[in-house]
Amino acid sequence: MPEVPPFLSPGPPSDPRLEADSELHFRCGPELDCFTQCCRDVSIVLTPYDVLRMKRALRMDSSEFLDKYTLAINRGTARFPIVLRMDPETLQCPFLGSQGCSIYANRPWACRMYPLGVAEPRQPAAGQTGFYFLIREGLCHGHGKGSPCTVRSWLASQGLEEYEMMESSFKRLMLDEFWRDSEPLPPEKVEMYFMACYDLDRFRRFVFETSFFERFVIDDARIDAVREDDEELLELAFEWLRFLLFREKTLRLREPSAVGGRGQAASASGAATG
Repeated sequence: MPEVPPFLSPGPPSDPRLEADSELHFRCGPELDCFTQCCRDVSIVLTPYDVLRMKRALRMDSSEFLDKYTLAINRGTARFPIVLRMDPETLQCPFLGSQGCSIYANRPWACRMYPLGVAEPRQPAAGQTGFYFLIREGLCHGHGKGSPCTVRSWLASQGLEEYEMMESSFKRLMLDEFWRDSEPLPPEKVEMYFMACYDLDRFRRFVFETSFFERFVIDDARIDAVREDDEELLELAFEWLRFLLFREKTLRLREPSAVGGRGQAASASGAATG
């Protein structure tokens, strides 16, 4: 399985480039003797949308999910991956059951994508685009099995379109040149980054229990949407981070005279605006 986020995968130069209409020949299923072997002793990086889908499928608060099922690597910096915690005794995925993945409909991006990897330049030149490539591991016996299909049809069969749409904002956040040119973030902003990207239920409490909506101009319809809709809330979180970290005009502040509220709530929201 890929061990880095999809949009940061380097892609070995020796691998053939695959485009959307390129053909691949691969099958995965319980009829193969390697079935579920890829679900053991592997680093599966989780994106924000992965965490959103998994915690919701398990009916868990995001803080509880993160504590129980994930590890944060290099949390001293903002650009740290969140990886799925393997069982310490068996080294297998905690969601692996006797019949395979117990959360299959909400499995992470990396599991959906396999055996495809994505190579995309961090700072693309004009006209330069990413490409797909095959990941071949000795433990996997699915290559050359089943009916051939195109990369495009494989992505569609794995339900990746929705993931691609939801991760586009995170991709822009992670690949911004800010990370190359700026000083390391102070600890309080690292925690804000972590909360907004991954701990979505805590971020929801943050925006509704502080003076967040008094400080930013956000219409009532969107406030109602982020109250109930995780996807809408995640998009707001990315906009807030771009405002907070990059000083982009993704959100609009109210005039100072229009801001109400003091005390702890105002202090928390004041930190949020930098």
